[in-house]
Amino acid sequence: MPEVKKIIIDENVTGQRLDNFLLNDLKGVPKSKIYSIIRKGEIRVNSKRKKPSYKLVTGDEVRIPPIKTSIRENQFVPTNIISLLKDSIVEENDDYIAINKPEGIASHGGSGISIGVIETIRNFGKAYRDAKLVHRLDKDTSGCQIIAKNNKFLRRCNKLISERKIIKTYQAIVYGNWIHNDGLYEINIKKNMLFGKERMVKISEGGKIAKTFFQAIESSSHFSLIQCELVTGRTHQLRVHLSYLGFPIVGDNKYGLKDIRLSKDSSYKKRMYLHANSFISKDLNIHLNVKSPKEFKKILKNDE
Repeated sequence: MPEVKKIIIDENVTGQRLDNFLLNDLKGVPKSKIYSIIRKGEIRVNSKRKKPSYKLVTGDEVRIPPIKTSIRENQFVPTNIISLLKDSIVEENDDYIAINKPEGIASHGGSGISIGVIETIRNFGKAYRDAKLVHRLDKDTSGCQIIAKNNKFLRRCNKLISERKIIKTYQAIVYGNWIHNDGLYEINIKKNMLFGKERMVKISEGGKIAKTFFQAIESSSHFSLIQCELVTGRTHQLRVHLSYLGFPIVGDNKYGLKDIRLSKDSSYKKRMYLHANSFISKDLNIHLNVKSPKEFKKILKNDE
């Protein structure tokens, strides 16, 4: 029977969010279970309840209750998934791997998904066993994703992200001809419900502020290509923000429209048209750009 664990935080994980620390420490435990035990107060930091977003500091004592785990790393990962992600690597060095994540693959397992990006990369070989996500992308979002290969690099990224010194941009195909001016837009969003097994967010005055810079790139008869720069990083921020502005992302089944034409027209790829196209940090000397998939150009061209 598992026992209570008490972990003293050292400088290797200082600055890491509590939820991310637990996701890495409790390998094999579903994400939904981890958030549940945090919410119920079963996880204690210095004998106190903490939110998932709490940033750990050196000397913190994290109490973890007895919990059964399965070893995800020993779980079979199909060779075609390993090959797909290896082929998706756009840059790699001693500190990180940058991939062009395919749409349809989750960042990590949980909520009914057994294998994601991080589980697959940890199966690349011994040198990758301690790989950790720097940031997440939704399952149906493609594009640039950074995976840390050591804790020192992860700590630097966490610090820079919290200081908003890392620029992340996305491109989205939305319904309609964009009518808004280019610029910074703000809303307040709050997590409020489960959609199936996933959490959704809604516009709420009591929610956290979400800031996005939007710029129109191109339009066709029925669609627009929008460049989006995240200033904050809230759950589903771009998806709910664009929907709120009246221009939902094509193929977004949570916050978008059910377009019968899109589902019947075989010339359009069936996916959510959101792509992370850049990750830029002067402090880390990273300037990654990943072109949007060919279906983004195709949907605009075919609509003319």
